[in-house]
Amino acid sequence: MAILSHLTNRLYHYGLLMRLNRPIGTLLLLWPTLMALWLASDGHPTPSVVCIFTGGVIVMRAAGCVINDVADRDFDGHVKRTHTRPLVAGTVTAFEALILFFLLLLLALALVCFTNKETIWLSAGAVLLALMYPFMKRYTYFPQVVLGAAFGFAIPMAFSACGKPLVIDGWLLYAATLLWAVAYDTLYAMVDKEDDLTIGVKSTAIAFGRYDSLMVWICHISMLSLLVVLGYQSARGVYFFLGIAVALVLACYQQWLIRNRETAAFFQAFLNNQWLGFALFAGTFGDFWF
Repeated sequence: MAILSHLTNRLYHYGLLMRLNRPIGTLLLLWPTLMALWLASDGHPTPSVVCIFTGGVIVMRAAGCVINDVADRDFDGHVKRTHTRPLVAGTVTAFEALILFFLLLLLALALVCFTNKETIWLSAGAVLLALMYPFMKRYTYFPQVVLGAAFGFAIPMAFSACGKPLVIDGWLLYAATLLWAVAYDTLYAMVDKEDDLTIGVKSTAIAFGRYDSLMVWICHISMLSLLVVLGYQSARGVYFFLGIAVALVLACYQQWLIRNRETAAFFQAFLNNQWLGFALFAGTFGDFWF
C-alpha cells in the first residue's frame, strides 16, 4: 500500500508539472490543428490522423510545459501565479522533469512515425521551437511570437500528413494562428506584468506598454481578417464565416472584460480564447458537413 501511495503521489505531481489539470493550453493548440486537418483533407480527415494529431497536441503541450518549468524554475518562485509549481515547491526535481520531458518527446515521435517521412522531418522543427520558447523571454520582448510559431507548426505537419502541399490556405492559417497566440499570450503575460518587470523577464505585455489592450485587439482583428481572406479565396461557405463572426464577438467581449485593467479580468479574457478557437473550428467543421 505504501508503494502504491508513493506512486500515486509521484504521478499526481508529474501531472501538475504537465498541466494536465489545466487543459486550456491543449485546447488553444488543438483548435487550429483540427482546422488544418479539415482544410487539408477537404473536410474528411481519416480517424487515424485525427487521433495521431490530437494525441500529439496533448503530448507536445505537456512536454512544452515541463521544459518551460525547467527553464523558469529560478523565476517562478518570484511570481505570484507560479510560486507553487512542482519544481519550485520541490515536489519534482529538475532531473525528474528532464527525464519526463524526453519520455514525452519519445511518445510524440512514436505518434508521428505513423504518418509519413515529410511529416516526421517537419516534427523536428516543432521540437526545436518548443525548446526555444522558454528561453526567449530572457532575450526578447516578443517571446509570444516564438510561441505562436511553435503552436502553428502543427499546421504544415497536418497538411503534410494529409498528403497536400502547404498551399496559401495553410500559410494564411499559420499566420492567423501566430497572431492569435500573440493576442492570448499577451493577455496571459498581462497577469504577471508587475512581477516580470521586477525579475527582469521580457514579454509583449511589457513591450506594448499602455497600448497592450489595443495591440491584443489589433492581433485579434488581423487574425480574423486573414481567416476571412482564407475563406474567400478557398470558396468556403456560410458556416465558416459564421464561425469568424462568433469569434469576433468573443474578441470584443475580451476587450470589454479588460476595460478596467484588473488582473483577474486579464486571466478571464485569456481563458475565453478557448471558446474563440472552438467557434472557428466549429465553423470550419460545419462548412464541410452541413
